[in-house]
Amino acid sequence: MARIQFKAGDEYALKLSRLEAGTAGIANKAIREAAGLVADAIRRELEGLPTVTEFHNVQAHRTGGKSGLTIRQKKGLTRSLGITPLEMDKKGFYNRKVGFDGYNYVVTRKYPKGQPNQLIARSVESGSAYMDKMPFVRPAINKTKRQAVERMQQVIDEEIGKAMK
Repeated sequence: MARIQFKAGDEYALKLSRLEAGTAGIANKAIREAAGLVADAIRRELEGLPTVTEFHNVQAHRTGGKSGLTIRQKKGLTRSLGITPLEMDKKGFYNRKVGFDGYNYVVTRKYPKGQPNQLIARSVESGSAYMDKMPFVRPAINKTKRQAVERMQQVIDEEIGKAMK
């Protein structure tokens, strides 16, 4: 009976097993870089939004008019913008979220801890009964989507190349 042995196949199998073991790390790195690109774009769009004074908002509230984004609200949004840690959902997809967290320093009777930054971001993005909409998240995502996907692909290719050496 003849016997054939392929050492190259064993080496390749070893490399594939190392690649499999590092999948979460590769995904984490790729998604982190893409999320960073998106977060930076959102921050740039946010910085470009016009602001109004606190006095303007008080006057608008008293007269029933529309208010605007104040400097303190904008600073609160800028400080609270962040990226969540990598998570895997029930379907096996890796996810990171880019968004706003916490409270700003605009204290009111209704919000004694400060206004929720998620509420302010949503009001600015989509508008409300008290504020005209000034989209900044959706345009940022639309501008960076292709770059983020390309960057993830680059990182994945680099990491696979390292694992297969």
